[in-house]
Amino acid sequence: MELETFLHNLHFDIDKVSPPDWEVNWEDAPLPYKLYRGLPVFPLSLEVPLTLEECDVPKQPTLQRISHFLWYTFGQTQISQSPSSPNQESELIQSYRRYAPSGGALYPSELYVYLKLEELPVGVYHYDVAHHRLVCLREGNFDSYIARALGHRCDLSACFGTVFVSTMFWKNFFKYNNFSYRLQGLDTGVVTGQLLEVAKRFGFDSSVYFQYLDRAVNHLLGLNDEEESVYAVIPLTVEPMIWSMGRKGVISDTELCHELEPIQNHHYVQSQRTKPFPMIKKMNEASMLKSTQSFGHIKARESVNGESRVVPLPRMERLSYDLASVCKKRFSPDMDFRIGKVSKEQLATLLQEATSANLYRNDLDEANQKQESRVSLYVCLNNVEGIPDGAYHYDSAAHALREIELGDHRLLLQAGLSAENVNLYQVPFCFHVIGDKNHLAPDLKFRGYRIQQMEAGMLVQRLLLVASALELGGHPLLGFDAKLCDELYKLETQGKTSLIQIPIGPYQPRAWLKGSLRC
Repeated sequence: MELETFLHNLHFDIDKVSPPDWEVNWEDAPLPYKLYRGLPVFPLSLEVPLTLEECDVPKQPTLQRISHFLWYTFGQTQISQSPSSPNQESELIQSYRRYAPSGGALYPSELYVYLKLEELPVGVYHYDVAHHRLVCLREGNFDSYIARALGHRCDLSACFGTVFVSTMFWKNFFKYNNFSYRLQGLDTGVVTGQLLEVAKRFGFDSSVYFQYLDRAVNHLLGLNDEEESVYAVIPLTVEPMIWSMGRKGVISDTELCHELEPIQNHHYVQSQRTKPFPMIKKMNEASMLKSTQSFGHIKARESVNGESRVVPLPRMERLSYDLASVCKKRFSPDMDFRIGKVSKEQLATLLQEATSANLYRNDLDEANQKQESRVSLYVCLNNVEGIPDGAYHYDSAAHALREIELGDHRLLLQAGLSAENVNLYQVPFCFHVIGDKNHLAPDLKFRGYRIQQMEAGMLVQRLLLVASALELGGHPLLGFDAKLCDELYKLETQGKTSLIQIPIGPYQPRAWLKGSLRC
């Protein structure tokens, strides 16, 4: 299958992506976390703070603060048990949860950190989620190496650490087959979005790098890029610094990889038999950057809003909340949504706060240039005080809704679900993250697809956190008819498409047994 056809089918013809006879072997499922063997380990602090308010004054990082930062970003926080069906004799499904959601709770992402702290040997570490500890992969100062892998676009000497967010392909391929490629980008984006929110609470300044020399970065971490590859590099600092630095010549991945001896660390995934995933490997290979000459910016795009009727939204005060509390109570309702009273003010807060996450520092936007966000929010509303039912586009610059099609669209949206696991008749807000139909390919080629999915995931996570702060639940869905939604929102003429669907609204507590892992 051609790669362009594969990406098209991922969105518009999912049945063609995976074999119809695919069976999930749950008895040979991989663990939702990676376990290294025979390497030095450094336990992290278990005295996790119970609140996370915005940090006004940056503080120098310590191992304890890094412990808390990692735990709130991607730590294992909860074990839950819920019945597989309403039947009283049904089996209980047990899952391990984190504050960042993941498709099927499979968590294909892994976190690696390069740290320069007094309490640790300087080097590269894997965050061992299962034991809340760091596993040392390489000792040494790699400022120059990482800076060159980023094309000299960041002063690593001013950073106390750098986070690498990777994807392990098998961890969700075993269930979703080739559809996992779409999920992996979204999952990585959700983790990155959570990381940026937690970093603000710790006073860490950050920037997300989507472009780097893939094989050089994977080589540093000792990753086999046929089974796992880094998707984002995020330097962290508490010092003032200029993030957009000029380039210094052309650097190749081969040149960098020759500077470091390869490492072959042993890790455990539990599966006894790993099935091949050639399309995932082909997509990963086609997305790799082998020279800093390939790095670039996204051309600025003008916003196109047309002459539609505008529904102004009230300007709300910035929402202040305890991130720890919001993360703890965040909930993804299935059939647990219930009709409840929602207001224009709640909608205005949701939209205002969620889209502020689009204004994050990254290596795609040109410095000091105002640019329209690459992903945006559209929404179908029902029973919202002061706003007619209908489909709308959120114009973030004007903080207003632009009317597309009035009416109750719940029947249409419900019919577009591939599984009857959410009752959209109970949902007042049904959001859709919208992006370019060509998946940024003109600027970024095949790498553009996964970057677009990641930016969608970052917006989704921000939306879910704000919803939780407003006592609402949200359930991200990929099992929806993108063509149907595109027609509803009249996206064809704009060259855009629906990337993910997120129903949000009041919900009733679910009958389940939960156990917190917070000490």
